[in-house]
Amino acid sequence: MQSGYGIFGGDAKNWAKLKFTSERAKWVQAEEWHPDQKATLHKDGSYTLEIPYSDDRELLGDILLFEPDVEVVGPKVLRDKLVEAVNKTAKIYKGS
Repeated sequence: MQSGYGIFGGDAKNWAKLKFTSERAKWVQAEEWHPDQKATLHKDGSYTLEIPYSDDRELLGDILLFEPDVEVVGPKVLRDKLVEAVNKTAKIYKGS
């Protein structure tokens, strides 16, 4: 497989599939996240981006920058880690 995403390069073990809202799509599609990325612009204006990665730490941080305008479609392990991060953050603010 190709090199993975970001500073934790290495051989890619997974592909992230991210779906951005139409509002965010115009910004995201102008950026290159990875040289081997695959992208689809949908009729409703949303945008699906697929990128290879080997380590999810930097990728998760970058995905969080786009919340709530992005959905991690797959893989499930990446989606679950994002849900865990969002839930931890919500607990901080609910406790204030």
